[in-house]
Amino acid sequence: MASSQGADAGKTALREEYVRIRTHMESPARATSDAPILMTLEGLRAWKEASLVLTYVSFGSEVDTHALMRAAWAQGKRVAVPRCRPSHTLDFHVVSSEDDLEPGLRGLMEPSPGCGRPLTTAQMVGSVCIVPGLVFDSEGYRIGYGGGYYDRFLAFYPGEKVALVRPRQLSGNPLPRDEHDIPVDWLVTESGTWCCNPLVR
Repeated sequence: MASSQGADAGKTALREEYVRIRTHMESPARATSDAPILMTLEGLRAWKEASLVLTYVSFGSEVDTHALMRAAWAQGKRVAVPRCRPSHTLDFHVVSSEDDLEPGLRGLMEPSPGCGRPLTTAQMVGSVCIVPGLVFDSEGYRIGYGGGYYDRFLAFYPGEKVALVRPRQLSGNPLPRDEHDIPVDWLVTESGTWCCNPLVR
C-alpha cells in the first residue's frame, strides 16, 4: 500500500479543517453559490449527454443535490442514489422522486427497499456520477469523509466523474493521495468547469 502514517495524518487534518470551513459558511452564502453551480453543471457535455445521473443526496452544508435531482427528472433523465453497505461499498438504485428516499445505514437519505435491484456496471455505461468531497485539487483528487466508499465504487465505474465545488473547496496545492484514490474528471464551480482528465474532453 502507498498509504503512510504521515499521509493519513495529513488527510485527517485537512478533513477536519474543511469540515470546519464548510460548516461555518452561512446558509445564504451556500445557496448563492449552489444555484450557479447547478447552472454550470447543466452546460457540461457529460451532463447533457447522460440519460442516467448517479448522485449522492446532500445533507447539512454540502452542495445541494436535491435541486440537481429535480432538474434531472425535469429533463427526462433517470436518477440513481447510493445505499451504503456494511462492507463500506455502495449500491446505486434508481429513484423516481424524493419520496423514494429514507434514512439509511449512516443516517443519510438512501433508496427505500422498494426501489428494486442495484444497477450493474454495464447499466451505468454513458452515465455521469456526482462525487462528494470536502476539498479537491486541480488533478481531481479529493479528501472525502474517510470511509472509502466512493473510491471502491469509482474503481469500477464506467462513466464520467464530476465534483460540485464551492471556491473554498479548491486547493491550490496537490492533496495527499494513496494508490487507491480515484480522481474525478471534472470540477464544476459557480464560474466554470475544469477538466482534470484530458481523455474525456
